[in-house]
Amino acid sequence: MVGESAAGTPASPKGAAKPESRLAMVRRARKINRELAEVYPYAHPELDFRNPFELLVATVLSAQTTDLRVNQTTPALFAAYPTPEDLAAAVPEEVEELIRPTGFFRAKTKSIMGLSAALRDDFGGEVPGRLEDLVTLPGVGRKTAFVVLGNAFGVPGITVDTHFMRLARRWKWTASDDPVKIEAEIATIFPKREWTMLSHRVIFHGRRICHARKPACGACPIAHLCPSYGEGETDPEKARKLLKYEKGGFPGQRLNPPPDYPGRPAPSLGAST
Repeated sequence: MVGESAAGTPASPKGAAKPESRLAMVRRARKINRELAEVYPYAHPELDFRNPFELLVATVLSAQTTDLRVNQTTPALFAAYPTPEDLAAAVPEEVEELIRPTGFFRAKTKSIMGLSAALRDDFGGEVPGRLEDLVTLPGVGRKTAFVVLGNAFGVPGITVDTHFMRLARRWKWTASDDPVKIEAEIATIFPKREWTMLSHRVIFHGRRICHARKPACGACPIAHLCPSYGEGETDPEKARKLLKYEKGGFPGQRLNPPPDYPGRPAPSLGAST
């Protein structure tokens, strides 16, 4: 249930008489993280993958599309090209056709074939486990690198995607719109051991409840900690209708979700939902 004040409305720092102190913000941010951990104990990367190479390619393909669309596309891609050596030697037009559903397929083909060639030529066909190596690969920036490091190698990292950026600003953890600056600021708020799971929880919340255009404020379990409460629908019944994925009773984004995922697997490409 949404936390409430004595007056019956969600309590929020928004109405405070004076600006929130840095210490108060940090305490509130860490409480948000703890409560999100209770809401999403099953939070996980929402890209299907079986090894670091598949996660790396899938993350590059996820730019400007949904993880669902990537998950529906990669089974055929990895069946045809299971290793960096295979993908590096592929016919570009054939790769383009396989990944066409993800959009920007020509640029993405160039990136995933280029990174595959770099893995083959410079890293012995293995995905490196260091940030400074990963960002040398075609199409791989810090966000992609941290996804791979955190989920394939267990190296803590903060993934600042559009959801994370939006919620970090709504929760007043940062006023910046620069991903690198946001990453640095958030790193000072939370212990390093929390970075990877914090990223998953925040992104889960952004996809399911705290949406960009119509946040479901009235169905939000951390509304009492949110200084931006009221930007979205506050009526509980109307807000519940805005919930997505498992929170709204719909399939998730993964065709092969973890065993503890409480929702339904996503449908394969071309299947009805």
